[in-house]
Amino acid sequence: MYKIGDFSSMSKTTIKTLRYYEKEGLLTPVYIDQNTGYRYYESSQLIDISKIISLRQIGLSIKEIKKVLDGYDMKEILNNRKNEIEKNIKNYNIELSKINYLLEESNMKNEIFIKDIPSYIVYYRDGIIEDLSKITEFVLETGAECAKANPELKCITPDYCYVSYLDGEYKEKDVKVRYAQAVEDFGNETNRVKFMKSNPITAVCIYHKGSYNKFRESYEIILKYIEENDYEIIDNRQ
Repeated sequence: MYKIGDFSSMSKTTIKTLRYYEKEGLLTPVYIDQNTGYRYYESSQLIDISKIISLRQIGLSIKEIKKVLDGYDMKEILNNRKNEIEKNIKNYNIELSKINYLLEESNMKNEIFIKDIPSYIVYYRDGIIEDLSKITEFVLETGAECAKANPELKCITPDYCYVSYLDGEYKEKDVKVRYAQAVEDFGNETNRVKFMKSNPITAVCIYHKGSYNKFRESYEIILKYIEENDYEIIDNRQ
């Protein structure tokens, strides 16, 4: 048997760590002298400590390691950890792409961010506007028409609304759009205003700063970002 100091040297593990593993029930000394309090380990426990260290190095928690040492299916625990790492890698890659994007001097004032948007009940209206400067007029007309048919209907809090560009490409004239406003419940439809349940989406977002006649610049910036990061466009919303 080996005293804790000797076992610490042999296992390349600090005494503090060995005491912590003992406290957590991961590695218990084979013998504790009741008079001196000295702890003793056997050489066979070097295998156990190596396994514990290995599992700690891949990020398993003390609770998960306990399960492994108690005979729990290690394959299931490792698969769970693998999935967690893959998810983190995906998130880190998104963060890295945003950092690389912002490091380009021309993009420093055009911050792009990723946002998960849940499903909502929305009222909406499709139409064609003369140009982008007519969006506000289109939105106000739609809201007024819905309110007239549904005087008790309330918007959700916090408010959420959007304009989708339905042409599939940037256009300056005769733009086909859809305005949608999230509300608390389905209401009465009109000839132009309808209701539906929107699909949850992950959105690539950019704040447009300036007038609508400069909207094309923001549109081009975000399309470039989407292309460079291999995203797929399923909707164009403002």
